[in-house]
Amino acid sequence: MVNFSRRAIRIFEFTSGENRNDADTETNPVLYCHSQLWQVSQAAMDLNVSQSAITTALKTLEEMLDTQLFTRHAHGMVLTYEGNQFLQHALHIMAAVEEAMRIPSRSHEKVVGKIRLAVSYTVAGYFIPPYLVRFQRSFPHVEVQLLEAQREHIEEGLLSGEYDLAIMLTSNLSNQEDIAYEVLMSSRRRLWLSTHHPLREKKQISLQDVSEVPYIMLTVDEASNTAQRYWNQTPYQPNVVFRTSSVEAVRSMVANGYGVSILSDMVYRPWSLEGRRVEVLSIDDTVPGMDVGLAWAKKREQDPAEKAFCEFMRLAVVAGLNS
Repeated sequence: MVNFSRRAIRIFEFTSGENRNDADTETNPVLYCHSQLWQVSQAAMDLNVSQSAITTALKTLEEMLDTQLFTRHAHGMVLTYEGNQFLQHALHIMAAVEEAMRIPSRSHEKVVGKIRLAVSYTVAGYFIPPYLVRFQRSFPHVEVQLLEAQREHIEEGLLSGEYDLAIMLTSNLSNQEDIAYEVLMSSRRRLWLSTHHPLREKKQISLQDVSEVPYIMLTVDEASNTAQRYWNQTPYQPNVVFRTSSVEAVRSMVANGYGVSILSDMVYRPWSLEGRRVEVLSIDDTVPGMDVGLAWAKKREQDPAEKAFCEFMRLAVVAGLNS
């Protein structure tokens, strides 16, 4: 919902004329929203998307806000009073985020160094790539050596000095006495099942319901240990028919109806490699989320490059730069 809302706001800006560039005028573009009609067709050209995509995004945004943002006319649209209010609030938020992202950029060229960054399997495959690329683009003189390792090795490496920083599943962190951590995001866990699975017919799904059908257990990044902990809080156990360290194997098995699984939204993709759909449903019982965050040795002082990386990740994840 957050990613779609951000995209809808982006389309809302273009449609309202807020992001239209005109080198021949010095008029505040906000004033154009009050005095001129803006067309969906022009917004579609600006965004390089279809007109229907913009129309749908705007309609959805109005439904989310339960407010009419535009008055439609034969030759275009103008902002309503509520639309103007929403636009100004949205622009203020986005401007604040952009300014926050510019603060460290003023001294990017001065930051030089090397970071030995440990990452777990799930982080390497489903979280870090877009952030790593942006960091290297923003801090060209900081070399990031990416090293994949299991949680135990990451914790040992942070304390021994083998690794400078880590991005890992902090919800699995064991040694919290010697290792500091900061959660960057929390990803909820939901039930994965095939399109035609019988559980899709139920209005509410419990772990008891899940225990009565075949279950695919993911083992990578201690996923099975985490699952066992919340299953042990109930009188039920999953009917495990297959264990695998491959997320794609789970996705394929689920999509083809071989079983169900409970995994985080971060690794969810709606289609298997065979082109079959994977559906997701919430579970009524308490299932903990999966936390991803930074980790470092408490006794070790961070150098400028490491501090820059941590600050960048805090700002980048909040701003949702991977969307």
